[in-house]
Amino acid sequence: MSATFRLMAVHAHPDDESSKGAATMVRYVAEGVDVLVCTLTGGERGSILNPKMDRPEILADITEVRRKEMERAREILGVQQRFLGFIDSGLPESEEEELPEGCFALQPLEVASAPLVAAVREFKPHVILTYDDDGGYPHPDHIMTNRVSVEAFEAAGDPDRYPGTGDPWQPLKLYYHMGFSKEKFEVLHEAMTSRGMGSPYADWISRWEDRPEKWPVTTKITCDEYYEIRDQALIAHATQVDPDGPWFSCPIELQREVWPTEEYHLARSLVPSELPEDDLFSGIHAGEVTRACH
Repeated sequence: MSATFRLMAVHAHPDDESSKGAATMVRYVAEGVDVLVCTLTGGERGSILNPKMDRPEILADITEVRRKEMERAREILGVQQRFLGFIDSGLPESEEEELPEGCFALQPLEVASAPLVAAVREFKPHVILTYDDDGGYPHPDHIMTNRVSVEAFEAAGDPDRYPGTGDPWQPLKLYYHMGFSKEKFEVLHEAMTSRGMGSPYADWISRWEDRPEKWPVTTKITCDEYYEIRDQALIAHATQVDPDGPWFSCPIELQREVWPTEEYHLARSLVPSELPEDDLFSGIHAGEVTRACH
């Protein structure tokens, strides 16, 4: 085995990988890191959010359409990607609405985690990226993605757990995405308005629910060089993103100037970690790259 670092990003639906940490992944690919995106569901119950794609024939074939979008985004990002086979739970309109039978969020934890444990043991990542325990936002699939990611991190190195899913491998660091913050949008809003541009962020900021910081940012990855590739990958998910919508209204040059990083919280580490960090692989040395942890 070569001494290449390996990074696994665990996501709930196709398009999540392009809206959360995409520029980070592209930076590490450019630096020679092997990157694998594990997509837990097919996004079958996702809404069509781009009015240009809201057509009956697209909706009728949404599963295949989203798979093709994911393939295109994967090519743009330069990563490996695999679907782990669960069915999208959909986003309930209220807390009282029941989730559909058989969906990902209703699976027992060991059932939902087994394919990811197998993927960890096969790919042997040193670092795993996922969502926090609120899911980043309270979609049931995002919350379950956190649960199975933590379970896989803690179980994949234990030979007594998940038998039949490969030889044990212990990842060394687990991170939560922290990129969707009020501070970020306030900075972008101020930068746009101070330059006489219209800003789409005022309404978001005004409706933001201020809560105590649950997971502080520990790690900032400078990746502004790759923002254009990030946006190209996101636009590849044409059913989910309107290229003329507010997501792309802030010029990339301005983003590079005022917010050149993507942010993470170091949730688990089995190696010494001096915080704050500017590298997901900080503290991981060559000897730890080549050995499986049994």
